[in-house]
Amino acid sequence: MKKYSQIVRHSGNVPLFDILDVSVAGTLAGIPIHVHAEGLRGTGKTTIIRAYKEVLPKINRIKGCLYNCDPEKPHCPEHRHLTQEQIKELGIEEIDMPFLEISPSAKKGTVVGSIDLRKLSSKKGPEASLLLGTIPKAHRGIVFVDEINRIADTSPEIVDLLLDVMGTKPGRIQIEEAGLPILEIPVQVSIWSASNPDEEPGPLEDIRRQLSDRFDFTVKVERPTDIWVIKKIINSDTLPIDTTSAAEKTKQLVEAQSVMEQFEPTENIKNILSSVYVDYNIESIRCIEACLLGIKIRSALLKQTPSIDDLIFVSRCALRHRVGVKELKDIMRSLEQKKASKEEGSIAIDSPVKEMNNSYLQSKATKIQKDKNQRTNPFNFDSVKNILRRFAENFKSVKDEKSKMNMSNSNPKNVDLKAPPQTAIPIDKLDITEYVKTDKELIR
Repeated sequence: MKKYSQIVRHSGNVPLFDILDVSVAGTLAGIPIHVHAEGLRGTGKTTIIRAYKEVLPKINRIKGCLYNCDPEKPHCPEHRHLTQEQIKELGIEEIDMPFLEISPSAKKGTVVGSIDLRKLSSKKGPEASLLLGTIPKAHRGIVFVDEINRIADTSPEIVDLLLDVMGTKPGRIQIEEAGLPILEIPVQVSIWSASNPDEEPGPLEDIRRQLSDRFDFTVKVERPTDIWVIKKIINSDTLPIDTTSAAEKTKQLVEAQSVMEQFEPTENIKNILSSVYVDYNIESIRCIEACLLGIKIRSALLKQTPSIDDLIFVSRCALRHRVGVKELKDIMRSLEQKKASKEEGSIAIDSPVKEMNNSYLQSKATKIQKDKNQRTNPFNFDSVKNILRRFAENFKSVKDEKSKMNMSNSNPKNVDLKAPPQTAIPIDKLDITEYVKTDKELIR
C-alpha cells in the first residue's frame, strides 16, 4: 500500500484530499463528517482513503477501553458513570485515531457486535459476554466501506445499521444478542466509502437514496490527463518517502480543530445557501448543514475568512448526489455569478448599506404596486374627474387669451398677461394616472 506522501496529486483527485481533510478535522472535533468517493476503477479512490491512516491524529482514551471512551465524556456501560477521580485512577492513554473497514462480505454480527464465543466456551469460567463489532470499536474515528453500492444492494441489514449511525451527529447503535441485555450506545464515527457508479448495481443514489443522502459530501475522482502526472505516478514507488509531509498534514489537522469555532460562515453565505435551497426545491436540509460545516472547517484549515470560493467548492460536493446534473450546473453558475458580481464591487447581501435601504426599498415596492393597481383599474372615477376638470380649465384659459390677442391685433402692449387660472402642481403631488399613460390610452 502506498504511503500518504507517495500519492501524486492532480486535478482529478485533489478535491478528495481536501474533503478528507475536512472530515478528519471534524472527526477530531467530535463532529462526524461522512464522505463518499465515486470514480472509475483505477482512479485511486481506495488508495487515497487508506493512505490517510498515516496522517490521522492521536486521541486520548480511558486506558484499555474497547469503546475508546473520551476521558472527558465517557459513554460506554463500564465507564459512563465514573467520576473524574475514578477515571484518573484507571489512567489515560494515547492511541491512533481508529480506522476500521467494513467489507462487502461483512455480516451484521461483525459490524455491530455479537456474543464472544471464546469466553462462552471457556472451560475455566464460561460466561456470556459481548464481542464488539467494527462500528462501536471505531468510536471517535473512521469506518471505511469499500464498494458501498454492492453492500446497499445485497446487505439491507448493514445499510440499516449505517442509517442509524449516520442519521444524527453523533449517531447511535443498538446491540441485541440472545442471553445479553440490549445495549444502546452513542457512536461518533465518520463513514468513508468508495464506489464505481459504472459497475453493477450502479450509483449509490439510484440504489438506496436514503443512504446516499446521509453522506455529507460526494466527491468525483477522475483519471489524470497530463503526461507528466502519469510519469510521476509510475515512478512514485521508487521515490523516497517524505515523512515530513505526513507529519505536517497531521499538525495542520490538529491546529484546524483547535481554532474551528473562530471561522463561522458569514451571514452573506447563509443567505445565499438559504436562497439556493428554496429556489431549486432541494429535498434534504442536510445539504445546507453539510455546506455550513464544511465551509467552517475548510476555512480553519486554510486559516482564512470563509469566502464565496469555499462556498462554491463545498456546495459542489454537498449537492452532487442530491440534485440532478442540470440543477447542479445551474446552481454552480449562479454561485460563480455572485462571486463575479462581488469582485466587481457590488453590495453584498449582508452589507450595512443594503440593510439601511431595506425599509426604503420595501416602501418603494409598495408604492409601485399601488400605482400599478391604479393604472390597471378602469373604474378610478376620481382620477378621471380630476383630469377632465384640469383640461376644461386650461382650455377655457387658452381660449380667452386667444380672443383678447385677436382683438388687440396681436400688439404686445395691448395684451393683458394673467397668471394661469390654477396654480401649477408639483409632479410628486399628482396622481400617477395624470402623467403616466398605458399603451392603450396613448393609441386612443
